[in-house]
Amino acid sequence: MKRPTRLSAGEKLVLTANRLLDGQIVWRDALGQWLPQIRHAETYDAESAELALENAKHNAQRDGVVGVYEVAVQDGSAIEPVSVRERIRAHGPTVHPQFATEA
Repeated sequence: MKRPTRLSAGEKLVLTANRLLDGQIVWRDALGQWLPQIRHAETYDAESAELALENAKHNAQRDGVVGVYEVAVQDGSAIEPVSVRERIRAHGPTVHPQFATEA
């Protein structure tokens, strides 16, 4: 089992993956469903994320997702990824606004 991710103050973790059928970026909600909007993602502290990640990886094929991993987010009224890479994954490309994901 891997060590829990270190988080800065005010940060939590969410789980993300890609949907197997079409490659769509999805986020895991509190019911274990994979949805395309990050706003529905359940947030975890480092310790609880470890178990949720293990469970999500174990059920990935059944759930139709691939590449499950955790993402650090700012914990607040709106879930916002900490890294630029994950903000782009969550909200869409930076050069073509017409392809952006709905907030």
